[in-house]
Amino acid sequence: MDDILRFAGSYWWLIFIVGPIVGGWIGAAAKYSERRRRDRIELERIRRAPVQAVPPAPEQGKGKGKGATDDRLEREDRDRQIQRIIADHAEADRRWLDFELDVAKLIDYPLMTDMREPLTQTFHRAKRVADGLKPSEPEELRPPGALERYREAVRDFEVAFEAALREAKRRAQSGFTDAERGRLQSAQRLMALAENEASTAAERQSAYRQARRELDGLIALPEATTHDIERRIAGELLP
Repeated sequence: MDDILRFAGSYWWLIFIVGPIVGGWIGAAAKYSERRRRDRIELERIRRAPVQAVPPAPEQGKGKGKGATDDRLEREDRDRQIQRIIADHAEADRRWLDFELDVAKLIDYPLMTDMREPLTQTFHRAKRVADGLKPSEPEELRPPGALERYREAVRDFEVAFEAALREAKRRAQSGFTDAERGRLQSAQRLMALAENEASTAAERQSAYRQARRELDGLIALPEATTHDIERRIAGELLP
């Protein structure tokens, strides 16, 4: 004990070097824990959120004088809201489609299609709900409650996608062994060759087949992904 006290008394100045480093580690860990906590809270809200109740129908007798003007303004405002949320849904779909049709991204961040991952499950579930409520015509969102339910579903889709993407980027390929990561990198190179129009038909066909074998058991490419690739190189694939 005396030796420890003598050491501390002689090297008290080390606290100015070690202190900021330890403090930085603690601060980073706290920020990460807080971000994960917020994600869990938000995703739990998505899972538990009840369907918004349908508001009561408007009272009869409105539509004259000032009431008619108010009704018109309300309809115009609602129409703007409808167009805005439909556009938001289209943008969320575009972001996912850009990811889904990019094999290189899917290989870099395999958690985005790994349905064993809770955040990925929540994202795909939220997307299905939003897609199910998407109207074929804007008029379908005019009945009371329809727009509110659709807006909530689109917001859940956006939040769940961001949470899943953040986690996928954080973990990247960390769940794979060195040998498996080697296979993923090989598949990435082969897919690039298969999509390279400067390559010969035989090279593209062979590269695609080999890439699928490398990915087998590691990543299940979405049907839309494989369909898009095969459509673009259909002329190079032999029966």
